[in-house]
Amino acid sequence: MTQRVLPYEYEIEEGKAGLTAFGGLPTYLELASATGLLKAIEGHLRVREGAQGWTDRQMILSLVLLNLVGGDCVEDIEKLEADEGFCRIMKKVETHGLRGKDKEQLKKRWRKERTRTFPSASAIFRYLSAFQNVEQEKLRTKGKAFIPEPNEHLKAFGKINAELIKAGAEEETATLDMDATLSATFKKEALFNYKGYQSYQPLNTYWYERGLILHTEFRDGNVPAGHEQLRVLQEALGYLPSWVKKVRLRSDTAGYQHELMSWCDLKDNKRFGKIEFAIGADVTPEFRKAVLEVQEEDWHPLYREVNGRLEETGRQWAEVCFVPNKIGYSKKGPEYRYLATREELKQSELPGMEKSDSDYLFPVMRIRERRYKVFGIVTNMEWAGQELIPWLYERCGKSEEAHSAMKSDFAGGRFPSGDFGDNAAWWWSMVLAYNLNAQMKRLVLGESWINKRMKAVRFGLINIAARVMERSRRIWIKIAERHPCSALLFDMRRRIAQLASG
Repeated sequence: MTQRVLPYEYEIEEGKAGLTAFGGLPTYLELASATGLLKAIEGHLRVREGAQGWTDRQMILSLVLLNLVGGDCVEDIEKLEADEGFCRIMKKVETHGLRGKDKEQLKKRWRKERTRTFPSASAIFRYLSAFQNVEQEKLRTKGKAFIPEPNEHLKAFGKINAELIKAGAEEETATLDMDATLSATFKKEALFNYKGYQSYQPLNTYWYERGLILHTEFRDGNVPAGHEQLRVLQEALGYLPSWVKKVRLRSDTAGYQHELMSWCDLKDNKRFGKIEFAIGADVTPEFRKAVLEVQEEDWHPLYREVNGRLEETGRQWAEVCFVPNKIGYSKKGPEYRYLATREELKQSELPGMEKSDSDYLFPVMRIRERRYKVFGIVTNMEWAGQELIPWLYERCGKSEEAHSAMKSDFAGGRFPSGDFGDNAAWWWSMVLAYNLNAQMKRLVLGESWINKRMKAVRFGLINIAARVMERSRRIWIKIAERHPCSALLFDMRRRIAQLASG
């Protein structure tokens, strides 16, 4: 054979060698079982009930695993199917805990002998089409904000996700960050967003303490982020575990809706009572006027903590005496606090390139002959500005980081179909994978893994070369003796077993 640039050659391994490139992936199967995800799929999804072929559990679990290993399109399922070692593990997991009668029923779902471990791409496409609400799809039009009513199959994802996120410590307070994210697409059926390109715009409710997506609503790109936000919040609250007693809400200016704020401010909400919130406020002409009335001595420097010390940020905050017309006409109207932050624009402008205040992408005001970047905040909380404002800014860090991961680390940035319902199911499957990984990092891997992106998790845990062998009716996964993750895998399995036992 001709010598190449470097002295090595490739050779095809004949037969079934039991090799796998995903030696760490079985721990996610074990966690899916311990957290109740597998049972939740079987209990809530009824797409394939009584039918032949692939079950709901097999379909959804395949999509979750596809996201975890880095696949971003349906056709990438072939990479899992080609991994002979992991296929051995999957077949063993499918029948674990089943009685002989149930195993026979599973076999009978195929008229001919089953040849695949994972469903084919065409089977997945057919399965996703079951989540399409055809009648609602006809009502989607350009220039109109409309959210198709999900069918019963699509609604089941919320219930499945609620079971997954229950595992873990029982904190009594939940901080919820509501925000929409734009996911670009070239599907011709997708609608244009406010930035002028085709996309979908799911509205997500992020549970800050857990690092989880509590709820998501898949939407067209032309639907504003704040559209029906109160309804979405009420749906999300219904998925919180029973032990959560107090809820706080954070949102950008999309949540600046008096209907939403007044509902949160009610003390007689049946389950949570008054929901404390901090929301970005629109910098309207009336709000600008109120900011100008603030005396210079009433502006306070805003600090941030760096290595245990407080450092000035260059921004200032002040209480603003502002009552919007929406609630100013009633003596019984709610009373909110309004705060403003300002940051002086110190960068000098080049001659001939001066900007007016309206040329900036953010609100700009002139206060006593100086130009400032100004933002507004409305809240029903009693926290001082120095405590409240950094707390609100935490929303921008974690929830937007989650959006980035959902679209780049997982498969939320690429959609399989032009049909809305198919893509909504694909998005929900990605959310389940995201939350399963978040539970893995927080409950099993520990503090040092929580902030690691999926790239690091795949490199350090999932993509481990191993050999899979069957002996004494059990599966054995063999990895190199000196592999740095060898001890970690044993420790992970111990923690997952403890989680399963409660």
